[in-house]
Amino acid sequence: MKSHTEYLWFNTKTQRAYINITETVDGIVRKSGVKEGMVLVSAMHITAGVYVNDAEDGLIQDIDEWLEQLAPFKAGYRHHRTGETNGDAHLKSLIMHHEVIVPITNGKLDFGRWQQIYYAEFDGQRRKRVIVKVMGE
Repeated sequence: MKSHTEYLWFNTKTQRAYINITETVDGIVRKSGVKEGMVLVSAMHITAGVYVNDAEDGLIQDIDEWLEQLAPFKAGYRHHRTGETNGDAHLKSLIMHHEVIVPITNGKLDFGRWQQIYYAEFDGQRRKRVIVKVMGE
């Protein structure tokens, strides 16, 4: 079995951001030479996430609004007693999750028609990374 690992770095200008990383991950898969296997894409921070969904602007806005309803920014989180003010970002990350695994078939990401990979930032404006680990034959 082969494996190949690369890291992606992000430093968003906004507190929350949704970045389509599909082409970047696809390039890493092609570089790896793996024809049959899987790729793990995982945010290495507890206030960010990785998810698979449609690349449609209205849907991305809907996701952002939905997350803000479920885990709104507010002063009352117990986590804020630590001096941090990002309790909502931790909860948003739990909702969206921190990683995805995508199958690789014939050297390509094996998606449904509209599926794309996104990096979701919930506590931005500082440097964070994502691991991309390709495994297979």
